[in-house]
Amino acid sequence: MQKFRRALIGSTLALMATGAWAQAAYPSRPITLVNPYAVGGPADLLGRALAKELGDVLGQSIIVENKAGGGASIGTAYVAKAASDGYTLLLGTAAAHTVTPLATKVPYDGIADFEFVGMVANVPNVLTVHPSVSAQNLKEFIALAKSQPGRLSYASAGMGSSPHIGAEMFKHAVGVDVVHVPYKGAAPAATDLVAGTAQVGFLNVSAVLPFIKANRLRALAYGGSKRSPDLPDVPTFAEAGIPRLETGSWYSLAVPAKTPAAVVDKLATALQAVQAKPEFKKLLAAQNAESLSQVKAQATDYVRADGKRLAELVRATAMKLQD
Repeated sequence: MQKFRRALIGSTLALMATGAWAQAAYPSRPITLVNPYAVGGPADLLGRALAKELGDVLGQSIIVENKAGGGASIGTAYVAKAASDGYTLLLGTAAAHTVTPLATKVPYDGIADFEFVGMVANVPNVLTVHPSVSAQNLKEFIALAKSQPGRLSYASAGMGSSPHIGAEMFKHAVGVDVVHVPYKGAAPAATDLVAGTAQVGFLNVSAVLPFIKANRLRALAYGGSKRSPDLPDVPTFAEAGIPRLETGSWYSLAVPAKTPAAVVDKLATALQAVQAKPEFKKLLAAQNAESLSQVKAQATDYVRADGKRLAELVRATAMKLQD
């Protein structure tokens, strides 16, 4: 009996040691970062840069998978149901975590089904028009839209996306009727905008900046708190006469709920290291992105607060978030 007890204790200690080693070894295999938007858009650019730098810090490769559609719910639902082991990450947005769950039935809870590693960045939106639109500035655009209610259409990155929310905020603030045309991401929206299929765009600045600089699109107003250094001649909405209208897309890093605290901590520490890297700061600056520093509980609070603000906005404006 004594020999059996010794053997049992030895086996238990070995299992405990193996578990501790496995946890300490994370990550021991490639990680997947799910982007719930289309290839080529601002989220894709940011996600791939984040994956590379985060992988370098963690010493493991991170593969980006684009699972677009459903107002970001398809990719988000995939991560919510994934194993809680730190090997499936989500590049989250307001649409993924708050707006789409608010607007329609989705198979996940946008906050309770996730552990938030941290916030990554915020990218302002910009209002643009195709050169065929006669308006040269925001005042002229508002006058044009009011003279042709329902005749103009604007492209967004999708139903419930931050460009959609920002555009509806703008419409409510100035009292114009411009028809929403949602896409499965900013890249296809920008393509149709440049082609003139949609006359008006409300997208992340990084998605349309090259076209603005090439005079293929005309920028009328910028959604940041101050002017973009890449578009110094484009006024903010406040400067153009719409006070307190700031609009942009925030991005977060999240994992499925019940992921071990030690794994979340390691990811949060790695994220902070990435955000401190000069090359990552340079990439954010190239996208006109503002770095966000909240991690774990602070990030969760940030997402909750933004969700509450958006819910109040939807109620106040009777905003349509789905077809």
